[in-house]
Amino acid sequence: MGFIKYVKEEMQIIKERDPAIKSPWEVFLYPSFKAILRYRVAHFLYVNKRYILARWFSQRTARKTGIEIHPGAVIGKGLFIDHGFGVVIGETTIIGDNVTLYQGVTLGGTGKECGKRHPTIGNNVMISAGAKVIGSFTVGENSKIGAGSVVLSEVPPNSTVVGVPGRIVKRDNVRIPREDMDHVHLPDPLQKDMSGLKEENYCLKCEIEELTKRLDELEKQLKER
Repeated sequence: MGFIKYVKEEMQIIKERDPAIKSPWEVFLYPSFKAILRYRVAHFLYVNKRYILARWFSQRTARKTGIEIHPGAVIGKGLFIDHGFGVVIGETTIIGDNVTLYQGVTLGGTGKECGKRHPTIGNNVMISAGAKVIGSFTVGENSKIGAGSVVLSEVPPNSTVVGVPGRIVKRDNVRIPREDMDHVHLPDPLQKDMSGLKEENYCLKCEIEELTKRLDELEKQLKER
């Protein structure tokens, strides 16, 4: 792929996925645009065993954009990093096509593994703000990771994960369209449990009140006798 064609494709991806872009020229100011272009250069150097130069280039990019992508990571087409500050992508991370990351996302390792230590992210995955995906497992394609989630184990395709640690709360085997970028209105299992407890507590309260009322009536009847 020619460099000019690649740049045009990256510009189009950002314009499609960020409604804040009012002019094509704004794309050149976008941290994600700079970080991904610079990553491609650093990765080329890394693959050609120019490790020191690759790391120097990637660290300069991290200081300028707030997005740290190790030059050893393998990233497919159409990666979009919204805002991006605080995003960290580890050395053995593999990212598929059309993946979206929000600010504060970490694709990291546990520090206890050798070789492949970072996650593999499937195609069309969305990882919301502040989420941490830690370990050498796969997040299946078309999945969503909720904001602030900590994912420590395999995620099947077409799943929605929320919470700490991350729990799969939805899996319907229906492909999530690329335009479905809602990373706020996800199922909340804790809220569901709390609602259930509140309802149960209300029922128990009603039963106690009914029993107390009956006891009062019995006591009144005994006194009248």
